[in-house]
Amino acid sequence: MPDIATTALVSERARRNGRLADGSRVVPEETAIAFSYAGSTHAVMMATPADLEDFAVGFSLTEGIIADPSEIEAIEPVVEDKGIDVQIRLADARNDALVARRRHMAGPVGCGLCGIESIEQAVRETPSVRVSPLTLSEDEVAEAVHLLNGQQPLHMATRAVHGAGFYVPGQGLIAVREDVGRHNALDKLAGAAARAGYKGAAGAVVVTSRVSVEMVQKTAIVGSPFIIAISAPTALAIRTAEQAGMTLIALVRGDEFEIFTGAERVPSASAAALKAGNG
Repeated sequence: MPDIATTALVSERARRNGRLADGSRVVPEETAIAFSYAGSTHAVMMATPADLEDFAVGFSLTEGIIADPSEIEAIEPVVEDKGIDVQIRLADARNDALVARRRHMAGPVGCGLCGIESIEQAVRETPSVRVSPLTLSEDEVAEAVHLLNGQQPLHMATRAVHGAGFYVPGQGLIAVREDVGRHNALDKLAGAAARAGYKGAAGAVVVTSRVSVEMVQKTAIVGSPFIIAISAPTALAIRTAEQAGMTLIALVRGDEFEIFTGAERVPSASAAALKAGNG
């Protein structure tokens, strides 16, 4: 596959120090990415044209098309005039199952639910991660976001993309992926972690975006009991995280953050809450 630019240098006129002047700025590329299984297009979305193999694996996992990366036999990104067709060959049993539930989905950046066929699909059942024994200290929560802030080269260049990282206690961030779409960044991360042999239960998903219900669903599907975000969650995301037994932490600013569900996985925070209640 040939190298594909992920950024472009564009001209601009900017007002700085009270005056307009000609200048330039680096902006991210945005490309139509299709996922095709057995030659049939399953999904099309606008995304950053990078880490496409990770994207293919992660999307296949979080959409329930596969249960393990080994069920993908081959991935071949094909560059076309107006986008990239990522052709995915599944093992026979998985391909047969996909044919039985075939649907087509297409949507703009940031839209993780476009093209679904029913309300029931939008509020699909979220797997439980309640039994996970993973805990994080308050310092580890802050460290996870701090590390993510320093490992986003595309965002540093453009200030226009989302980041998602997988934090494993004692190891730090084992993978970071970026994309113009927050769901895409999370799918790429899921694929990268799975391809590296990590199970979701081993660590926490850390994101720069707001926490929507689908971000919670995708995190639960890959098996992580934590989602940690810089921005705020929606009410439905909070309810879904609670039902799934997930720890949802958001609005992380330095060493300050808010725990919306699952405070027991941050032991010192849980103890503080208990003490306050007894006081």
